[in-house]
Amino acid sequence: MSLSRLNTLMKLAPKSTAVRTLQMQPQRNHSALPESGPTGHFKTLAVSSPKPFVFHVELHRPSKFNAISKQMWLEIKECFDGLATNPDCRAIVLSAAGKHFTAGIDLNDMMNLGQTLAETDDYARKGVIMERMIKVYQDSISSLEHCPKPVITAVHKACIGAGVDLITAADIRYCTEDAFFQVKEVDIGMAADVGTLQRLPKAVGSQSLARELCYTGRKFEAAEAHSAGLVSRLFPDKESLLTGALAVAELIASKSPVAVKTTKESLVYSLEHTNQEGLDHILLLNKLNLLSEDFAQAVAAQLTKDDKPVFAKL
Repeated sequence: MSLSRLNTLMKLAPKSTAVRTLQMQPQRNHSALPESGPTGHFKTLAVSSPKPFVFHVELHRPSKFNAISKQMWLEIKECFDGLATNPDCRAIVLSAAGKHFTAGIDLNDMMNLGQTLAETDDYARKGVIMERMIKVYQDSISSLEHCPKPVITAVHKACIGAGVDLITAADIRYCTEDAFFQVKEVDIGMAADVGTLQRLPKAVGSQSLARELCYTGRKFEAAEAHSAGLVSRLFPDKESLLTGALAVAELIASKSPVAVKTTKESLVYSLEHTNQEGLDHILLLNKLNLLSEDFAQAVAAQLTKDDKPVFAKL
């Protein structure tokens, strides 16, 4: 790239950029949650910010093996919807407290649902109750995919049923060497209905394997999950898993938030569209995003070998 091209790029960034980016650097007290995001009021989740622009969300029902209750379904969506628009968040690590990642759906909720359905004899009305419940649960899981910030799941021990729905909606999946996974729904007389049947075949890249796992409900261990592509890295224990996941999240958070957001949006869009449709989509996004001050700063830093650029909040 010529010097004249570099000068042109630098002119794209407003003169006030340097001042604004210095003002927008994160505070040193990373344990405090920013006022614009989730405030730690959740009962089934623990939310913290251990590194600049990185949030750590924990499933937090350890005494119940993090079984996903109705309250947790609702809180997952509230949390990820909040982080989606939080300018202090650029990457998210999702893990779980206690012995297991999750035992799947809380069956006590299913018993309560049965009592609610028994209150009416009309099948149309029973169907409306079921439809509304399933939609709430679907929207909860999809909030990870719809969140413009990359989500890294860190799985230890058991990841059963709804846990597979949850992690397949994430961007990056890591696990411990002793983790295991199970599409459990067939064992309780139902078909998975909140994302596994749609996302697992794409995650593992094999219709045959995905269908075997969904039809049989068998456990598959971390090594098989890794070889199939469900997870991309294995770690010896939970501590190293969290350390590794947070390190990757911190690296992502150091990049241009405009670039990362656009990259995720294009990747998600392209999963369901042709290559040409995906190209047309990224063209529409980048005809504006390449005019961003982020692009000018990042290119200038690469060419001049200066310190890493500090990007303004998005």
